[in-house]
Amino acid sequence: MIKDYLIVNKKILPDYYSKVVEARILMESSQCKSVSDAVKKVGISRSTYYKYKDYIFTPSENYGRKFTLSFKLDDQPGILSNILNILRDHQTSIITIHQDIPINQAAIVIVTLDGKDLVLTIDELMALLEALDGVHGVHLIAMESGRRLTIN
Repeated sequence: MIKDYLIVNKKILPDYYSKVVEARILMESSQCKSVSDAVKKVGISRSTYYKYKDYIFTPSENYGRKFTLSFKLDDQPGILSNILNILRDHQTSIITIHQDIPINQAAIVIVTLDGKDLVLTIDELMALLEALDGVHGVHLIAMESGRRLTIN
């Protein structure tokens, strides 16, 4: 998932990309009540805004800091503990954990993490976790991106 993103200096991009971000900020900060007002204020069309709004974000100081992973785990003692140990060893802080009751000897676990001190990439962390015995899938569900949470 992370490999789908690039960091590019906006000097080489068309001006309307920055204007899409400006319009979104106007909407999120309630400075504009509608998309029509926001795009009019920044000077782009509604179609340009809707075409790019879910794909352009500005990095913040805490870019990519919080993210949510889902796991499909065997219903066996110690598997979640092994996951939590790896998360600790790689400097993540757990914000929330949700574990469903096991059905057909498998449980779904969703963990939201603060990765501001993460010592490797999210892709590398996911590969480590998926390699554990009893783990049958690790998926990135959401990730902080600038001011927004990106849902995959």
